[in-house]
Amino acid sequence: MITIGIVIFPNVEELDFIGPFEVLSYINKIQAHSTKVLLIAPSLEPVHAFNGLRVFPDLTLENCPKLDILLFPGGKGRTQWMKEPLMQDFIKQHYEELTYLTSVCTGAFFLAEAGVLLGREATTYHSAFDELAEYGVNVVTSKVVQDGKIITAGGVSSGLELGFYLLRELFSAPVAQEVADKIEYKIDVTCL
Repeated sequence: MITIGIVIFPNVEELDFIGPFEVLSYINKIQAHSTKVLLIAPSLEPVHAFNGLRVFPDLTLENCPKLDILLFPGGKGRTQWMKEPLMQDFIKQHYEELTYLTSVCTGAFFLAEAGVLLGREATTYHSAFDELAEYGVNVVTSKVVQDGKIITAGGVSSGLELGFYLLRELFSAPVAQEVADKIEYKIDVTCL
């Protein structure tokens, strides 16, 4: 079973984490016990997302187990939370054990603040390209960009593509395509 952690924080953009959560969890309906997707937050208090959704995290940053994949969504709250030493330390603590470190939209700034994007190719929300480049990142205009074990996805809805990309890499293109077909999302996963 692949363990996936999605970090959430106050004012996180809902679709940034719900899109990949749905895709990465749905595979269990096709192949039981394939993934375990956990929501991780600074505390176990409900997280109030940007558009009003309240979400209960599964774990805190402090009690997070070993992960295979770590995902950072973006949103308005990122401007505060990406600067928190707790977040940066969390990335650095788990980085070596991860198969993939990922982000959606402006979640790329968590990775940039932790120093893991320096000199790498990555993407983010289109209006934040210049800001990300200031971190020494080679910004690429694409839905999904992989540089080694770091995979970043562009704007808000790109979290869906990131989910399918990960399923393709971890399981296979046919499995990823089956998940896309089941949730009625038109995509050719071989073109990601």
